[in-house]
Amino acid sequence: MNAQRIEVKRIIPVPADVIFSLLCDPSGHVKIDASGMLMSAEGPRVTQVGDTFLVHMDREALNDIPLGQYTVTIRITAFEQDREIAWTIEHPLIDPPMGYVYGYSLEAVESATQVTSYYDWSNAHEVHRARINFPVIPEASLRATLGILARTVVAAETK
Repeated sequence: MNAQRIEVKRIIPVPADVIFSLLCDPSGHVKIDASGMLMSAEGPRVTQVGDTFLVHMDREALNDIPLGQYTVTIRITAFEQDREIAWTIEHPLIDPPMGYVYGYSLEAVESATQVTSYYDWSNAHEVHRARINFPVIPEASLRATLGILARTVVAAETK
C-alpha cells in the first residue's frame, strides 16, 4: 500500500467464480456496500473493460459533501475473469473525471479465495483533491464490505 491506495484482504471459503459473478452484477455492489451510499443499481452484468452501469447514490451517508441523492456511471477499467475487476466513477457534471479507482482482485488459496479490495486515488485530479478529503471511503468500510461479501456468497453457496 501507499499513501494514496488502501487495500484490505480477506479469505472467503468459496470459489473465485462465485465471488466474481456477484461483482459483475450491478445489484451485487449494492448488496455488499458497507458505506451506506449505494441505494440501487441498474444495467446489465459487466463482461469487459469499458462496460458501464448506473448506481444511484446518497452522499448523506458520509456527511462530507452536501450532494444528497445523485446517479453516477460506473465504468469498468479492469476485467480479468475470476481474477480482477475494477472501475471508476463518471458523471456528466464532473469535469475533469474523478480519476480514482475501486476494485477487487481474487486469488485461489486451497479451497477458498483471497479477496483484495482496493481503493486507489493516486490519479485523482488536483481539482478534486482540493475539494475532497481523500480517502472518500475509509479502510474500515472496505473491510466491512468484505465481511458482507463473505456473508452473502457463503449464504448463497449453502442454499
